[in-house]
Amino acid sequence: MRIDDSDFLRCFVRIYNDPMIDYSTFCRLRNRITPETWKQVNDTLAQAAVDQKDISGQRTRLDTTAVETNIHWPTDSSLLGDCYRTLARLVEWMRSLDPDIVGDRRLQCRKAKRLVQKIGRRSRGKTASTEARREALKPLYVPLITLVYKLDLWCEDIVRGAIDKIARRAYPDALRDLVAKCMGDMLHFRRLTDQVMKQAHQRIIEGRQVPNDEKLFSIFEPHTELLIRGKAGKPIEFGHMIQIQQVDGKFITHYDVFPKKPVEHELVEPAIERHRELFGEYPKEIATDKGYYESREQLAALREKIDLVAINKKGKRSEEEKQRESDPFFRHAQRFRAGVEGTISYLKRVLGLARCYVKGWPHYAAAVGATIFVHNLLILIRE
Repeated sequence: MRIDDSDFLRCFVRIYNDPMIDYSTFCRLRNRITPETWKQVNDTLAQAAVDQKDISGQRTRLDTTAVETNIHWPTDSSLLGDCYRTLARLVEWMRSLDPDIVGDRRLQCRKAKRLVQKIGRRSRGKTASTEARREALKPLYVPLITLVYKLDLWCEDIVRGAIDKIARRAYPDALRDLVAKCMGDMLHFRRLTDQVMKQAHQRIIEGRQVPNDEKLFSIFEPHTELLIRGKAGKPIEFGHMIQIQQVDGKFITHYDVFPKKPVEHELVEPAIERHRELFGEYPKEIATDKGYYESREQLAALREKIDLVAINKKGKRSEEEKQRESDPFFRHAQRFRAGVEGTISYLKRVLGLARCYVKGWPHYAAAVGATIFVHNLLILIRE
């Protein structure tokens, strides 16, 4: 790490010439901090900033953005290839632990890899239609799915044999723990492999559409969600939506990480209630983009609590709505709202939140909380 290689940083953190923890230990310690803990840390920091009057609650703004998970573009062939090589690696691990359970059957990793590569090359060819492309790929998908299916059945036999030996106490204690760990990984990836084979068979062999909510986009990050946002240059993203709530001075008073893409207009009321809990009163002004707009009734209900509600209307506007959005105070609030875009850009470009490289949903949510905490510390230091 940088601290280990720098005499200045060693003195700064008061390690001096003492041994430095290695990177793996550092990562394990970091992963021990749960998303709930980061929530409490950020809430405590926000309350301290309010108590010391470092931030003001007169205005607040909301926005959502997508944070990608660390996966490759999920095609059916690449997912099947991931399933085969992952199960094959576990078979080899179990073979090193207990060769009698695995037997002398051969793995066909190279054949599976060649099929994945052939499908990738053929799918890039120009065909008349989607149906014609699917029919052209079917002769390659059938043997690939068959390979994965046979390996899946093999793993089932291995797990059954391992369970039988563990029940008979045929393993020493140390070996039993390793076999149980390998068996647990096999069961986990077999479940995901069954889902990948099912969706590939439905889409390619049967020609049926699979809803996005039922698709698996990665066996390594199974929590990943497909986000169709229509952004220029990146209409589709794979990850999760987060929301940040910000006040004057760019301090983020609250954030949310959503396992499923939320309906944005349902987030406004909880946001202003959280603001009231933190500052003791509702904001004088709230500004969001048009994604948070629901109806005129929503705006009327918000105006009972907030003096200025700067939420643009979706779609066609009446003369009254055009007049409301052309008001100088409304336009000033929208310029304030635009500042949250700069914060999102800073979080992604400088603090590395564009893509989350940790594994698993809890660590993903914790990484977002840690990034928000770093951002707020930098904001308070600048004050």
